Amino acid sequence: MKNLRRKTLAAASAMTLGVGLAVTGGLAPAAAAAGPDTTFLVLAPQGAKTDKAAARVAAAKGTVVASYDQIGVLVVRSTNPDFATDVAGAGVESVASTAGLGTALDEGETVEVAAADAVAASADPTTEPLFGQQWDMPMIGVPQAHAINAGSADVVVGVLDSGISSSHPDLASQIAKDKSASCLGGVVDTTESAWNPTTSDHGTHVAGTIAAAVNGVGVTGVAPGVKVAAVKVVNNDGYIFPEAAVCGFLWAAEHGMRVTNNSYYIDPWELNCRNDARQRPVWQAVQRAIRYSQSKGVLHVASAGNSNWDLAHKNYDDDRPNDGSYPDESAVLNSACLVLPGEAPGVVTVSAVGPTGEKSYYSSYGQGVVEVTAPGGDTRFRTQGVSSTLADGILSTTFNTTTRTNGWGYKQGTSMSSPHAAGVAALALSAHPGMTPSQLSSFLQRTAETTACPEGVYNPVPLIAAGPNAYDATCSGGARNSFYGAGMVSAYNVVR
Repeated sequence: MKNLRRKTLAAASAMTLGVGLAVTGGLAPAAAAAGPDTTFLVLAPQGAKTDKAAARVAAAKGTVVASYDQIGVLVVRSTNPDFATDVAGAGVESVASTAGLGTALDEGETVEVAAADAVAASADPTTEPLFGQQWDMPMIGVPQAHAINAGSADVVVGVLDSGISSSHPDLASQIAKDKSASCLGGVVDTTESAWNPTTSDHGTHVAGTIAAAVNGVGVTGVAPGVKVAAVKVVNNDGYIFPEAAVCGFLWAAEHGMRVTNNSYYIDPWELNCRNDARQRPVWQAVQRAIRYSQSKGVLHVASAGNSNWDLAHKNYDDDRPNDGSYPDESAVLNSACLVLPGEAPGVVTVSAVGPTGEKSYYSSYGQGVVEVTAPGGDTRFRTQGVSSTLADGILSTTFNTTTRTNGWGYKQGTSMSSPHAAGVAALALSAHPGMTPSQLSSFLQRTAETTACPEGVYNPVPLIAAGPNAYDATCSGGARNSFYGAGMVSAYNVVR
């Protein structure tokens, strides 16, 4: 299987490299040299309290910066180069440094539209100034859904991402500020500046797809009546570290969110291998956080990825880290290697389609992995890969991080398909507020519009520069299949 690398932000190393110097003099023994100031996840045994683990952390010259007692996980900083060895013992089940385990956000390119085109008097989603360019909304029945139920303000969707611009005219009224926070470093910071975007508008774009207001400005979201909360997990270098994701899931659980959108994955590679000693504690910590939040009524929706992978048949992963922390070689995979959080139990994983309703050339897929599909854009199908047609991407809210101005623009990716599904889930909860996460997941799939497999080898971009077979993919299954899961999410079907 040919693996295709995802586009990533150019990013600096995710690990702090300040090394302390030992001072010697006379006959005094040399002090041990300090190592890099490193973050660790320290896990107490499942179901146990963290007090014994915290005591071992202190004895091993570590500092607890965040304690998630609900799931027995500590986020720790230490310059002790032997910390992982020294902390082991009674009260500690596992420990792992997260240095080098930051994943680069698949940022994609933002193409902005003229601001003058984005304002007009309107109270109808179909006459929002830019609705005519939102081909994605009619595809999933948004106008018909809004005539019945445009969403309830009691439903809050957590956007675990790079932050949301709180000054954006299409989002300012939509953000639950009291439920927004930064989780960078695994530590909660609720100041508004902390959860606003700094170097990426990815989260702002995602938030607009979910809940941009019907206000005569710009675009409409799938569920403009609901609220979104910014849960910032992407740092200024464009990386998502495991401790931030754990913090994000716990924050959502403890602040009444019913749905989260997760347009990222957690691993230095594209997959997390539970049988790898370094990565297993990350899997354990994230899985505990997901399970806990699910027990608190949160459904997690995640993107399938942009590598055109058959996630049900993974052979190797050469999508190595950007920061040089792993050897420059491919990883041999087995069934223990999964996309996280997308393949965690109970998470709804979403593939992407373009304006034709067929799989986007880049979208990953997999029988038994993808639950549903949704619009994510496909800017290459019209030219068979030769060039891009920008209007075939997804139009939503943007924030120019250079000029610090709000706007609207196009992006494409499963990062864009996942928030469509999250918005539909929010509409479903607005119409049927008593559903549990498992019931909501099942409902999304039962109400999806079945989408059949294309015949033979599928490749809408044979003329792309990567080569004529670079994006070959073969769909398997029947009514429920590897490309589309149960089918296209339907905003109309969940509210009628």
